[in-house]
Amino acid sequence: MSTAIGRWPIIVIDCPDARALASFYSAITGWPLADQTEPEWVQLNSGHSTTIGFQQVDGYRAPTWPTQEVPQQAHLDFVVDDLVDASARVLALGATEAPAQYGHSYRIFLDPVGHPFCLVAGA
Repeated sequence: MSTAIGRWPIIVIDCPDARALASFYSAITGWPLADQTEPEWVQLNSGHSTTIGFQQVDGYRAPTWPTQEVPQQAHLDFVVDDLVDASARVLALGATEAPAQYGHSYRIFLDPVGHPFCLVAGA
């Protein structure tokens, strides 16, 4: 059996303002911002080894989903109990509903800097 090469997985999202985007996802997940001193790097304190980090980059270009002119780079799915309520709440935080929707059990949104993410109705 092989040994894992890495541990402590983290998903990192590039953005123009790390603290602002981290605050947006903190409001969705309920995970507070971790204590950090670097303004170009912020991560959430999930209470687990897996979390989300936000890296501020110069010249950030928002994805143009669903086209691939600027690829989506990555997206997050969040399972929710009430799709209608959760949708209203992320819109109030600054998300926008994606112009293209493909199913009834999930909704696609764009975060404040253009990354697509989905709210998926839980079972």
